[in-house]
Order: sequence, then structure tokens, then C-alpha cells
Amino acid sequence: MKLSLNKIADALGVKVNSDVLITSVSTDTRKIDKGCLFICLKGERFDAHDFIPQAVEKGAAAVVSEKDVKCSVPVLRVQSTHKALLDIARMYRESFDIPVVGLTGSVGKTTTKEMIYCVLSEKYHTLKTQGNLNNEIGLPTTLLSLDEEYEAAVIEMGMNHFGEISALTRTCLPTMAVITNIGVSHIEYLGSRDGILKAKCEIFEGLEKGSFVVLNGDDDKLITVKNDDFKIIHYGINNPENDFRATNIIQNGESTSFTALFKNKTQSVVIPTVGLHNVYDALAAFAVGICEKIEPKKIADGLSKYTPAGMRQRVKNVNGVTVVEDCYNASPDSQKAAVDTLKALNGKRKIAVLGDMLELGEKSEELHGQVGEYVKKSGIDMLFTYGEMSKFTAKAASNGKTVCQSYTDKGVLTKKLLETLEEGDVVLFKASRGMKLEEVINNLYGEWNYNE
Repeated sequence: MKLSLNKIADALGVKVNSDVLITSVSTDTRKIDKGCLFICLKGERFDAHDFIPQAVEKGAAAVVSEKDVKCSVPVLRVQSTHKALLDIARMYRESFDIPVVGLTGSVGKTTTKEMIYCVLSEKYHTLKTQGNLNNEIGLPTTLLSLDEEYEAAVIEMGMNHFGEISALTRTCLPTMAVITNIGVSHIEYLGSRDGILKAKCEIFEGLEKGSFVVLNGDDDKLITVKNDDFKIIHYGINNPENDFRATNIIQNGESTSFTALFKNKTQSVVIPTVGLHNVYDALAAFAVGICEKIEPKKIADGLSKYTPAGMRQRVKNVNGVTVVEDCYNASPDSQKAAVDTLKALNGKRKIAVLGDMLELGEKSEELHGQVGEYVKKSGIDMLFTYGEMSKFTAKAASNGKTVCQSYTDKGVLTKKLLETLEEGDVVLFKASRGMKLEEVINNLYGEWNYNE
């Protein structure tokens, strides 16, 4: 990065008497280097204005501040440093004439992002959102890491309130948009699935007219989206009207094969993961690849290189037990999909460990119960739940084939799993991130003397 301070000041609508060269932007004093612009963000538990002296000492060339501060380097005084970060990122992103795929959705955003990255990387040197940096701080930080070596980008957008996707997409300025589905995540704040649909469709606000919009055509809400400003294409498995369809789906152990149908053509695809939800994600990425004029065979090659990110559906064999680690996040839709994945894996007994799903508001009890009903119909062998709300999952799943037990203490749950799990079993762990269910997994691994 090489930006004059004057150009940054113009983007923020302020004046500055110095034209120093800015070579990086940071909101974290731990990541300050010489020539850095330090943006002082304020949160509920911190105020970066308190760390201006440390930032300058480490080499910050200028500061963006909401306060009048005395400083040995230039200070750009703004009303909102959060907005300033977005404005600077937008100005910087506008200097790159490259394909930028923006995506959002209730479930599967990160997996779809990773698969799109694999596809685009077959043609372009591609930047992607790292981890969960998909909010008003993470997204601009990602964009500000662009440089002349990048030829494309795939940017994930998360939210839980109206207006958040709007701000992100107007910063990102995507050249293509993808929406994976409309579930019930964050329904506590958005009221209904119609509210969630409205919030997700804010992604169009930063999209240039005539751009491709890739939507899940099997989703009952997304199929209703109409907008003549964009080229809308649909993907899916069930709707015969979808532009991209997956057929001949076969799950083999830890991989899934399918045939992609599109434009009267076919392409065989194999992804190194299981579950129909992952087929949807792969098909979305396939559609993006075709829109970017990547050869179908190269798209399939890219998808074959996908690896799960973070704590998302990592499959390991430990002490003869197949462990599915899927503790990054959870919603009713993703927990049901995870149960389907569990059923598809080869094993003696199928055991699910499900924790609470957060941010479901007044519908939490009902939605946890719905997951329990799904578990009951699935016929898996055992269900262990962790958390107060997941008791309703276990209650709804009882009186069927599945043996159900509820726990609110991770130590007690770990002890019971150690007593229960046998060689040949498959055990799935799935919960909202805030439940920290991975602590149970780590406790198990410790007792098994397993180190990665």
C-alpha cells in the first residue's frame, strides 16, 4: 500500500497539513509498523484513543481520531472512526479493477467462500476473507490488504442487524453477489425470515448494474427475489428450473461426488467432504466459476482442493473413533445438515453431541425442539446435548430409536462420552461458537493422549 495522507483526508472529507506517505492501516497497536495509519476505534470495553502514544512510538505516521488530541504526527479528526475505516477501505478498493465476489447468507457462508476461493484460484491470484473477519472491522481490514499481486477477491459479509450488509457492500463494491440461503440465524434481531431476506438483499446496494447474482434456487425465500438490474442465476438440487443443478450425488466415506448440470452441459465434481449442504456450497462456487469464464474442468479441479476452515466439519480418526469437529457456529438449519452428515459417514454407531444455538430470541425453545424432532426422525443411535436450551432438543428427540441425554456441565459430559465411545463409532460435535463445545473435544483428546 502507498497512499498519500492528503488522498485519505479527501476520502474522509477533512483537511490535513501534511502529505506523508501511508504504507499500511491498522486498528491494533500490536500491528503497527513504520508508515502506518492508526485508526482509533472505540468499543464497549476499549478505547484505542488511549493507545495513541504507543502507536506513535511504534512508527505510526498519522492518526484517525474522534477526539482532539495533541500528537507529534498528523491527526485526522472525524466524527466516527468506524465509518472512517469503511470510507478508507472503499477508496482503496476502488483503485483495483478486479473481480470481487461478495457473499452472504444464513448458513454456509464460510464454506462457500472457501470453495469460491478454490475455484477462482484456478485462474487468479485471489484474496479471501480470513477466518470470521466478515464484519465492519474485518471486511475493510481485508480490503486494505489488497496489493498489485491480487487479481480477484472473495469477500464474506456477516450481520445480525439491518443496515450492516448495506454498509459492508458499499465498502466492498462487489462485481458479483452470492446469497447461500435464508435461515433463522439472528432472527432475534430481525424478527422473521422475511426480515432476514430483506437484510441479506442489502448486498445488492453495492453491486453495479448488470452484475451476476447467484442465488440458491431451492430456498423458498430466495426464489422470490426479482431485480431487473442484475443477471440473476439460480443453483440447487431440487428445483428443475435452476440454472445450475447437482445430480447423481454419491457420498463415499469422507468425499462426495456429483454431476453439475448447466447450459446443457455436464461436469463431474468430487469434493473432499460430505453432506448435501456442502454440495450446495460447491454448486454456488461452480456457478461463480462459470460466470468468471473458468473452464468447467478447472472448476472441478479447484473444488477438489477444498479443505474445511477453522472448526468447520473437520473429520479425524482418534483412538478408532471418527470425530467430526463442527463447533464454529450453529443454527437450526446447520444442525440438521450436520445430522445428515453424521448419518452419511461410515461407522458402527452414530452419536451426536449438540449444544445450544444462540441468538434465536423468543423462538429458541421452539427451534431447539424442531432440531430434536429432526434427530428423532433421523434414527441416529445417541444424542448428547449441552446447555439449557438444548434440553428441549433432547426432549423432542426422546421416545424414539435415539438414546438421549442432557448435560449442563462439560466435565460431566466429557466423562460420559469417555465411558460411551467405542472403536468404530462416529461422533459429531455441533454448537454455537459461544458454547465453546470444542473444550469437550479437547478434554476427550487429552484423555486419549491425542496431539495433532
